[in-house]
Amino acid sequence: QVQLVESGGGLVQPGGSLRLSCAASGSIFSIYTVGWYRQAPGKQRELVATITRGGNTNYADSVKGRFTISRDNAKNTLYLQMNSLNPEDTAVYYCNAYRTTLGGTYQYWGQGTQVTVSS
Repeated sequence: QVQLVESGGGLVQPGGSLRLSCAASGSIFSIYTVGWYRQAPGKQRELVATITRGGNTNYADSVKGRFTISRDNAKNTLYLQMNSLNPEDTAVYYCNAYRTTLGGTYQYWGQGTQVTVSS
């Protein structure tokens, strides 16, 4: 079982930066693909960025070049560095861990952290 807890959200002005953190309950990065999703009011939850167990990263076109996903295995923590924020980035951000085994698929979600970009 994996527990994920997000932190680091808050209010920031357009053009500003935030770093989100997702603390995992165990050493999961060797076996799970982990990433960040976000959901704005009235919109579907969307992929922001992922990083695989092999370290490959993937970004949504809307954030590529502005956001950076990373992890610290020793701290069991996932990060999302968000730069050049704009109001379109306002959403609840969730961290996610995903793994497929012969026994089935395992997926875990954090509770989310609010990011608000506003003047």
